Amino acid sequence: MADCILKTEIGRQWITRKTALYKIDDLKFTIFDSIKEGKPSLKQTQSDSVYQRTHQEDMMAKSMAEKSTGLVRLVEERALSKREEKKREQENFVPYIPNACISNILVRLPLESLQRSKFVFVKERFYPYSVEKPNTFSVEANVVQSQLELLFKRTFIDSRLKFYIQFMEIRDGKSKIGELNATCLGEIRATCNGLILLDNNLKKGGLIVTNPVTRKVTVLPLGTLYPPHDESYGLALCSSTKKYKVVHLFRDEMQYIGCEILILGTRSWKVVDGPSFGLMRWFGYKPVSAIGALHWVPDIDRSEYIISMEMENEKFHKIALPKSSRSYDGIVEMGGLLCFVIHEEHQIDVWILRSLCGEDWTKQHSITVGYIIDIVPLYCSRIKGEMVFKDKDGSLYAYDFQLQVMKKVEMKKGFPIHGCYLPHVNSLVSWQTEEEGQDLDD
Repeated sequence: MADCILKTEIGRQWITRKTALYKIDDLKFTIFDSIKEGKPSLKQTQSDSVYQRTHQEDMMAKSMAEKSTGLVRLVEERALSKREEKKREQENFVPYIPNACISNILVRLPLESLQRSKFVFVKERFYPYSVEKPNTFSVEANVVQSQLELLFKRTFIDSRLKFYIQFMEIRDGKSKIGELNATCLGEIRATCNGLILLDNNLKKGGLIVTNPVTRKVTVLPLGTLYPPHDESYGLALCSSTKKYKVVHLFRDEMQYIGCEILILGTRSWKVVDGPSFGLMRWFGYKPVSAIGALHWVPDIDRSEYIISMEMENEKFHKIALPKSSRSYDGIVEMGGLLCFVIHEEHQIDVWILRSLCGEDWTKQHSITVGYIIDIVPLYCSRIKGEMVFKDKDGSLYAYDFQLQVMKKVEMKKGFPIHGCYLPHVNSLVSWQTEEEGQDLDD
């Protein structure tokens, strides 16, 4: 019990009261023990007693009401807090998904969600500036930084010798030039599903594989060295093993065609039997990947057949063409099938080969070209199914199979009209398994 002095005014008379503070069931209330400075009257004493009882009851009722209200408010606040916490947990909850499943989901994302290029050409362009653009990925610089043995010697990469890796998207008859914010020093040898095979100019005869979207790089071990005009490189996916293979054909001093294969992720080339003697006479055409194999047109003019190598068993086959191929004809991949495009009088015929299991070529389309002649097939887009052709002056034409219309593509200035065009798609694919990690060893 704590004592204190409280002054109050009753009937305009100052009275000194002694108050006692009691604690009953956690409720605080005040009992007034009045004393007057002098002797109080009976009437005043009775009045004070009634006042004290009334005041005491009021104080207890008020305290109980406040306690009840406080408890209700506390319960409501706790319930609201629990609801909000549960809501936050539900919003932040991420179910467990295996890494392999996440990778498969990302690989299948629409191409527009990576970069807006649905289908692109990969092209090298001289980079004349000494200062690179922000956030530019240099393939060779990435290699140098990742190789520990190069940390002990100075490796200088002249930025004036770099090339931008550019792409050109064709949409609605118009071209759009873009960059992958990546530079390289070497020539592009092959492409497949978003992967690019490049010359490694840091080492004579070396090769690099990179995905410019994910910016992963792997340096390939040295293989057999031959001049560029006596060799050909292809890059393809083996559907049964889900492994990417680099195929290297080369002509030796005896005019025999040799072949070696490297599975990405391994560190040695495997020698396999090449095509029969005399079948491959020219390496000017890039191989095309379709129906589980790589395909080469073996001569610059009047080829009666193509040379195909199956990715699974790594065997070469000679496949007869429906008609003799001339210099403006060619093969492309169309919807996963192998397509042979041949010029006839005032039209272009499109033949399809669906598999290597003994099936014959079937004529699928006939394109009326009119005055547009001597155009070379480049590729067929994966999204709209348009076939793109290149004229000898560098102009591009796109044929819409649904509308059966050939249109000249409006070209943007600044993109080289001559040189080698390679099909490419932006993707998140990788040659690595979960256990392998990034491979940058020599």
